[in-house]
Amino acid sequence: MKKLIAGIALFGTFALASAQTITFDKTTFDYGTIKPSADGTRFFTVTNTGDKPLILSNVKPSCGCTTPEFSQDPIMPGKSAKIKVGYNTALNGPFNKMIEVFSNDPANSRSVIYIKGNVDANAPEPKPLTAEEQKAAAKAEKKAAKLAKKAAAK
Repeated sequence: MKKLIAGIALFGTFALASAQTITFDKTTFDYGTIKPSADGTRFFTVTNTGDKPLILSNVKPSCGCTTPEFSQDPIMPGKSAKIKVGYNTALNGPFNKMIEVFSNDPANSRSVIYIKGNVDANAPEPKPLTAEEQKAAAKAEKKAAKLAKKAAAK
């Protein structure tokens, strides 16, 4: 009987260990203070840190001022995809919005990501990034994705 229970426990552990797992590069994107009608598009990176295909079934914003776009194509193990989130920056004032992400991850079938910021006519003009700053930002994003992947593996 002990062997049977141990076998079931071992099988259950293996079954849980071999699944699709959703991991985000960040769960909150802070726009900071931006001007009205500024670009409200931002991206979240979703990585499948499991060993089976991950499928995003729905991405649902908390209100109509936020518009997410995503692909329902399977995200293969070790691969990433982007969730594009747009915020209507014509609305003045602070905002803090929740976006629900539904997937086939058995442990996190519903994940929550957030966007926040402040739309203010007195915001400073955005400074365009130099080529060096763009490279540094891309490198930092890749590093963050690798760290998220390592953290999920632990």
